Amino acid sequence: MITLEKIADLTSALRLTPAVVSAAAGALGLALTATPSWVAGATSAAPQTAPVAVTPSNDSVVSKDTSIHPFRVSIRQSELDDLRRRVLETRWPDRETVGDLSQGVQLATIQTLVQYWGTQYDWRKFEANLNTLPQFTTKIDGVDIHFIHVRSRHPNALPIIVTHGWPGSFVEQINLIGPLTDPTAHGGRAEDAFDVVIPSLPGYGFSGKPTGTGWDPEHVARAWAVLMKRLGYTRYVAQGGDFGAPVSSAMARQAPPGLLGIHTNFPATVPADVAKVLAVHGPAPQGLTETERVAFDALDRLYKFKSGYLVMMGTRPQTIGYPVTDSPAGLAAWMIDHDEISYGRISQAFDGHPIGGLTRDAILDNITLYWLTNTATSAARFYWENKGLSVLAAAAQKTDQISIPVAITVFPGEVYRAPESWARRAYPSLVYFHQADKGGHFAAWEQPELFASELRAAFKSMR
Repeated sequence: MITLEKIADLTSALRLTPAVVSAAAGALGLALTATPSWVAGATSAAPQTAPVAVTPSNDSVVSKDTSIHPFRVSIRQSELDDLRRRVLETRWPDRETVGDLSQGVQLATIQTLVQYWGTQYDWRKFEANLNTLPQFTTKIDGVDIHFIHVRSRHPNALPIIVTHGWPGSFVEQINLIGPLTDPTAHGGRAEDAFDVVIPSLPGYGFSGKPTGTGWDPEHVARAWAVLMKRLGYTRYVAQGGDFGAPVSSAMARQAPPGLLGIHTNFPATVPADVAKVLAVHGPAPQGLTETERVAFDALDRLYKFKSGYLVMMGTRPQTIGYPVTDSPAGLAAWMIDHDEISYGRISQAFDGHPIGGLTRDAILDNITLYWLTNTATSAARFYWENKGLSVLAAAAQKTDQISIPVAITVFPGEVYRAPESWARRAYPSLVYFHQADKGGHFAAWEQPELFASELRAAFKSMR
């Protein structure tokens, strides 16, 4: 049987023209809603790397389409050439007037990154590796959701859906796939195996961009439940860090049938009294333990001096979208200025001393993904959709309404290290709490083996 997927494969291989593809589809009684990006000669105002919706001509209700389509990445060479030209033609500002990070990304760091990006970095290598993974898209609530889905060869593997945040993407979590699906090759046991689902948030990566409002963490959480049901899973767990944490927490509150528990490395543990003081930059409350005071001080510095990106994207995502959409160097600087520890490790990678999986190529895989999919602005809107709710405050995330099991891992290089005392107050159903000895905000990226071992331990009681 000839299908649209086979047409896609054939056109990609033979570089057929839009006219030929349309004629072939018409002859088969199929309709293309637009010219797919994998067709040679297709043009548009912005890069079109995600698959265009393709439906049988007699299906008039696209919103009811629950089908799942294979997905392959194929970026036009002209897009890569344009990116390299823009990178090499970067117009630079003056050097910062201080010797620290108080004014933001340092000129020497971003120039080193851009030089490598424009002269040595190879997207095609990443694209080829990515296409060895089983990737798919499916439409949920009118938006195409891209996801990687790898089943374990071990029987009775536990399905897990892992959600990224910003400035991350599925790139952060690719190196988790091996240790999770094949634990016996990575220091685990066969009974520790997971089936792994890694979706791209709406507006991120190869997922579609919402054209209206309402895609907040609560909506994404409901969509992820739909996705797991559509994949045939009747029992599964969820994991999230950064903005994937409020998505996973929302899933836990919603408690869809089959969700056994969640794990997060960015827990919403900040108590209401502490959150109130932090909001007005007040002094630390009385009675904090030493560990709690360390956490308070880290959060105080974050809210006073390090959260410019959060405020800007949470209030003016469209405004920040113009410069980061027009300038690759601007996009890169914006993305690496997340937190000081991560920034230091990124700088170290471009100085030739990477930490774990946080290599210069992996960092540029992620930044280039944002550029080629033109998703800097749509990704920023996710912060606006969150409506100013703190992702770290227990009350804002309604953690006391979670009744299913919760597991937490605290990594030492995180923007704040959640005290266990706060965690147990925030999550009544906490079943696992552990402090790792290495790793930071992007722990799955930096330390995939360690991160995978944490997930094995965290979900052991939920299998």
